[in-house]
Amino acid sequence: MILGKSNQFATTVFIAVIILTVTFFQPECPADPGAGSVGAVNEATYENVIRLARTRLWQQIASGKCASASIAIMVKGKTVYSEGFGASNREKSIPVDTKTIFNIGSISKIYVTTAIMLLADEGKVLLDKPVIDYLPQFKMADPRYKDITVRMLLNHSSGMPGSEYNNSLGFEFNENIHQETLDTLARSHLKHDPGAMSVYCNDGFTLAEMIVERLSGNEYIEFLNQRIFRPLGLDNTGLSVGEVSDKEIALYYDPETGKRHPPEVISVIGAGGLSANPEDLARFADGVLTKKRLLRTASLKEMRKVQSPGFWCELKNPGLSWGLGWDFTSLPRYKAEGIQVLGKSGGTSNYSSMLYTAPEKRVSVAVACSGPGADTMKIALDVFNAVLVENGWIPKEEKSVSIPPEPRELPKSLIPYAGYYAADGLMLIEFDTRKKAVTVSEVTGGKKELAKSLIYNNGYLYDKEGYRYYFVSCRGETFFVVNTGIINNDIVLLQKVKPANRPQKLKIDLNGKRWLQRNVYPFEAVASTETHAVESLLYEDLPGYVFFDGLKIIQSPEFAGMPFNAVRDQSQLRLFDKNGRTWAQVSDMLYSPAENANKLGEGENTVKIKRDGYNQWLIAEENMAVSFIKPEKGRVIVISGDGPVYDSAIDSGDVYVAKGDLIEFAGYPDYVFKVTGKK
Repeated sequence: MILGKSNQFATTVFIAVIILTVTFFQPECPADPGAGSVGAVNEATYENVIRLARTRLWQQIASGKCASASIAIMVKGKTVYSEGFGASNREKSIPVDTKTIFNIGSISKIYVTTAIMLLADEGKVLLDKPVIDYLPQFKMADPRYKDITVRMLLNHSSGMPGSEYNNSLGFEFNENIHQETLDTLARSHLKHDPGAMSVYCNDGFTLAEMIVERLSGNEYIEFLNQRIFRPLGLDNTGLSVGEVSDKEIALYYDPETGKRHPPEVISVIGAGGLSANPEDLARFADGVLTKKRLLRTASLKEMRKVQSPGFWCELKNPGLSWGLGWDFTSLPRYKAEGIQVLGKSGGTSNYSSMLYTAPEKRVSVAVACSGPGADTMKIALDVFNAVLVENGWIPKEEKSVSIPPEPRELPKSLIPYAGYYAADGLMLIEFDTRKKAVTVSEVTGGKKELAKSLIYNNGYLYDKEGYRYYFVSCRGETFFVVNTGIINNDIVLLQKVKPANRPQKLKIDLNGKRWLQRNVYPFEAVASTETHAVESLLYEDLPGYVFFDGLKIIQSPEFAGMPFNAVRDQSQLRLFDKNGRTWAQVSDMLYSPAENANKLGEGENTVKIKRDGYNQWLIAEENMAVSFIKPEKGRVIVISGDGPVYDSAIDSGDVYVAKGDLIEFAGYPDYVFKVTGKK
């Protein structure tokens, strides 16, 4: 998972709660709050619901969490309310209307699931047959991969590492993404037995997309057009916004600078590469799961039932009720009222979205925002809840003032849970019995930074936001679990790092070593540049482990593998020799040592992309003003110690480069860049 500069722990909590599909970055800055555009409205029946929706979405825009937004409510097959908010294009002062299109991220997963079920209706695919029966080119370095079934791809229980991120998000389509995914998986192992548990996995849906293409004989998007979009009247659903030329899209603007990013293209279509407006999202849910019967009865039941094998440990509250493509197929509050609710979230580098649907009541609510930090999950749920209340299907909950829990003595039984934990980053949990305090700190190198302070009360740890945490252990593993109260499901947040058995060392010292990514396409997303220059770390009190794009356990002088079975988006590290130097491969990303970068000299410098297509790097030996002449599709990025400071995808003109800064050049073979440095 690629992260911005936001608090690591807070970000991890956020991701766990909304099951983000691709990446998370800092909140969007506010747009000019010009008038939105209203679609179908039944003011007499849904006046309170509409007031709630407008209030909450304008709050998001005014607070800077998104630049623009849109919402739709469908009841019994009719759109009873839809409206757009903010500006889709600031330069042209174009307001968002009900047709404006947003990227929907992981909501795309329920479309590829529907495609698989359509093929199942025709007898072309069986959910419980091995994937290799339909994709013989799919292989892994772990023999257990042969046991992965089609169902496991769709309910996140395959055990595959997680996500093909490299060059899958950007502003051009990566035509090689299928082969690159297969190549990455061919080098990868599984983190748990197939079917043992559900841990979010994007790559399963890319494989499902490939199955649809192979069995139908059509390109995936054409299959969707013929079998889903046209039959359901989804005129505003298709490839991601960067591929849309004939409709208005909600553009994304950098939260700190206000700069517009190139329209986002996501190449992993099945996992997260579709766009739509909320009206189409609601229409899709209603069309697939209710009386229109796009699917046969048996397939419809499969789409609506819980598919998760469950979590290994016993949780205090219900865990996520994973479905086929759905994040959950049941929520406790509504289940108590006899109402099934399904939900799917979606998040990309630039967008946030959420879809809730109650098939038996034929109610669907969809929200989409430009800006990855929007609270779409909570807003959509509050509006969805208000619709059910308005129709008398559930009682209105009386809001009461909650009294914050008082800190109690820390039980001695908690003390053994102290130690290192990990998900995206490395965290240290410590207990101070004298102060009745629990601290969660983010650890980077030899430094630790406080991320959360927790107090204990009646079996739970609480933070200031009211989230509840607790520990659970089973089968030799320990987990840190969160319950936010939003959907009242327990979600594994962190997994404890176990001491390495007979710790091993890599063939070179990786502590504090800087690495430069070399297989970057020039159209990769602006947000993805965070991974281009990284540092590998070792920890004295974690012998046998290395931190390089996440924590890894060293298994040989050239290899470090995945240490966790319940953490999403893990990767493996392989060291290899290339031209007399040690390079690193982490999942689908190739790195060379930063000390091998060529020096930036005063005056004119020439940089050429070689036949291998690898991006090139220069390092500044002194402070300079730098100008560039680049090919039309070439890319120049300047990275300082704090991260990227210049990117020709969104910046222009000369740039100041400090001593030690790195300059990256991405392009295609034989591209030539001219770089002039002036003191």
